[in-house]
Amino acid sequence: MSHRFCVLLVGLTYVYGFTDGMTQTVLTFRLSYCGSREIHGFFCADPPLLKLSCSDLRIKQTVLLMSSGFNLSITSLAIFVSYVFIISAILRIRSADARRKTFSTCSSHLMSVTIFYGTLFFMYLRPNSQQSVDQDKVVTVFYSAVIPMLNPLIYGMRNREVKEALKKGIHL
Repeated sequence: MSHRFCVLLVGLTYVYGFTDGMTQTVLTFRLSYCGSREIHGFFCADPPLLKLSCSDLRIKQTVLLMSSGFNLSITSLAIFVSYVFIISAILRIRSADARRKTFSTCSSHLMSVTIFYGTLFFMYLRPNSQQSVDQDKVVTVFYSAVIPMLNPLIYGMRNREVKEALKKGIHL
């Protein structure tokens, strides 16, 4: 990859991220809030915030759905395409042991990504009628706290010392 192309990708990413974030922020500030101002969630994300609004939410919800769908789909597609190239490269490795080790490394990453993206798709791309405050709280905790805590365990399970320490800890 050339330096110019790399700078272009980074620049486009920053411009898109800023534009998307600003659009979401402006649309959120245009909403009116009446009644309770207590957010039924663990942090100020769009889905619990929208439940407090007494404004017409059609524009905000449409833009949020389009943005979430685009962001999650494009990044998922990029990861999927990169894994197609990775798997094709792995299959060209002659040593079965080296292929197994490489697949082991990739499977850990793929498991983490799948769990993370699965919860994000569930949180942001489901119909409003199916949104439950309690479900949102569980999903929010899952993708913001549980998954990051699981990542060291998922990646560490490839390490023999970690496996042995875990076995000793369980047998105590």
